[in-house]
Amino acid sequence: MLEGNYRYLAQERVIYGRAAARAVAEEAERLKAKRVFVATGRTLNRATPIARAVAEGLGAAFAGVFDECVEHTPRPTVVALAAALRAARADLVVALGGGTVIDTVKMALLCLAQDVRDVDALDSWHVRVAADGTRQSPAMGSPPFRQIAIPTTLSGAEFSDLAGCSDTRRGIKQAFTLPEMSPLSVILDPAVTTHTPERLWLSTGIRAVDHAVESVCSIEAEPYVDATCLEALRMFGRSLPENKAQPNDLEARLQSQIAVWLAASGLNRVAYGASHGIGHVLGAAWGVPHGITSCVLLPAVLAYNESTTAEPQRLIAAALGAPTDSAAKAVRRLIESIGLPSRLRDVPGADRSAFADLARKALDNLWVRTNPRRIAGADQVVAILDLAW
Repeated sequence: MLEGNYRYLAQERVIYGRAAARAVAEEAERLKAKRVFVATGRTLNRATPIARAVAEGLGAAFAGVFDECVEHTPRPTVVALAAALRAARADLVVALGGGTVIDTVKMALLCLAQDVRDVDALDSWHVRVAADGTRQSPAMGSPPFRQIAIPTTLSGAEFSDLAGCSDTRRGIKQAFTLPEMSPLSVILDPAVTTHTPERLWLSTGIRAVDHAVESVCSIEAEPYVDATCLEALRMFGRSLPENKAQPNDLEARLQSQIAVWLAASGLNRVAYGASHGIGHVLGAAWGVPHGITSCVLLPAVLAYNESTTAEPQRLIAAALGAPTDSAAKAVRRLIESIGLPSRLRDVPGADRSAFADLARKALDNLWVRTNPRRIAGADQVVAILDLAW
């Protein structure tokens, strides 16, 4: 008999198709928040009207803004945001931006929960991978308040209670998880995404495709997750090319945002595989954006895993409208159709001579250890990198 256990997020609502500034003000009022702090990036804060509109909508409840969030969520930025939240006496934080901003807020909330005040203290709280491949998450307290997320990319960070944070001193990215770090509310407003650079929008769309694909192929696959992720792939197969062809079509952009919502049903609920795991290492070591790591790794990982995940891959190819092709070919065709690289050799700074070092680091990643086709040594990671090249 089928048996399983699906865990829902500590998330109350998803608000879609409504203006972000108005939705934030309504949520702040519903939550009786008096000091609402906004975390974002410099461009969104200084070169677009979005952050200002959110602040004006909050009125007297607006408690300040932090716009130093940077890619790969480095530890110093996380600690700095936590300090700013303490200084502002915040009782709610709005994450305005992509996965970088949302993960930075998640990590800052973890810092508040555990009273982390310097980068070294984070060593005690990341997820560890045991020798047998199982992951070990330290027990933690709860943060004093929660976040509302207004995503401007398709990374899906708003639909998980998992965050990646980089230790730049060692060139590694570690995973952290805490139930209350997930956004309490998510606001999907396609209008705010029109300021997102095209390459970032589309590549994070492929990141969400990666979420869906590795969920369906997971060693912990769930029927609910399979259903939502396959529908997400069907939606992405239509909406991402439409986003490329008609970037100001708000309905098509909202369809991509809703597809992210569906694709994220497996985020930190089922085990991912080597596309995510090796991608974390590429991101930390070479500064490759996560969306691009999915573009160049996912087809190779699908090819590597095909003998182990033949039936899930058949469903994936069919969902992408290519039932007679391999899933690797169907995914690569989607990537290339929207003008993104599908080979590691096309990534600036890619260095084949570094594969052995990357592979050794990758073995410490929890998702590499849970790849459907078991990865026991660095040589197998190098084989995937060779396929990706």
